[in-house]
Amino acid sequence: MTSDDPQVMSIKHMAFAVRDAQQALDSYVRFLGVVPTGVQEYPKSRNRVALFELGGVEYQLCQSMDQGGRFDTWINERGHEGLHHICYEVRDLDQVLAHALAGGASLRICQACGVYGKHPHPEGFIAFLDNDTGGIELEFMQVYTSQELQTYQQVQGI
Repeated sequence: MTSDDPQVMSIKHMAFAVRDAQQALDSYVRFLGVVPTGVQEYPKSRNRVALFELGGVEYQLCQSMDQGGRFDTWINERGHEGLHHICYEVRDLDQVLAHALAGGASLRICQACGVYGKHPHPEGFIAFLDNDTGGIELEFMQVYTSQELQTYQQVQGI
């Protein structure tokens, strides 16, 4: 172990694999009265994601836009929709990854980017572990500072 403090601060989001993001969101609105924060399409990863917050946690209802996409494959392998991954917000992604790797974890490829380990995404630096924890994938995110976000937006043109 490199540290006893892996610097995990909170749950950033929970992502659910669903067949129809809008339909799943409508159910949360009807049953829980949540207020949707949007439905976004990501052309690079070919996903449609419906969003809402509850208890300070962002919920992502993720639908593959193509048969055989990331979430479609996940659903077909298990035979049902469900909790796909939990993203933990961390203070220092390098330290968190060192801690996890020292504990026997390995890195999973980011299917949208084709990258293993720490890399930039729209909201921050992310990495995935290739170790399920009870069938749930783990993602870590070090949210950008305002300066890092400006740099990312200039480079990515978003």
